[in-house]
Amino acid sequence: MDIKEQIEKLVGSITKDNGLKDKFLKDPVATVKELVGDKVPADAIDNIVTGVKAKLTGDQLKGAVDGLGKLFGK
Repeated sequence: MDIKEQIEKLVGSITKDNGLKDKFLKDPVATVKELVGDKVPADAIDNIVTGVKAKLTGDQLKGAVDGLGKLFGK
């Protein structure tokens, strides 16, 4: 099981679907379990949730920084 691969797939799915993103933000563990099913061992779910949260937060920060750069003409 490649946890990084699972994280990338989930981030891609979650960022494309606002309803799924809201669901993940409300209950990340249940959402990940629903999306990956029985493919992931229970002890890996927390690591995947943490990874997805980090990627989503990082993407949001990158977007904010890019927006500030445009504001200041960079």
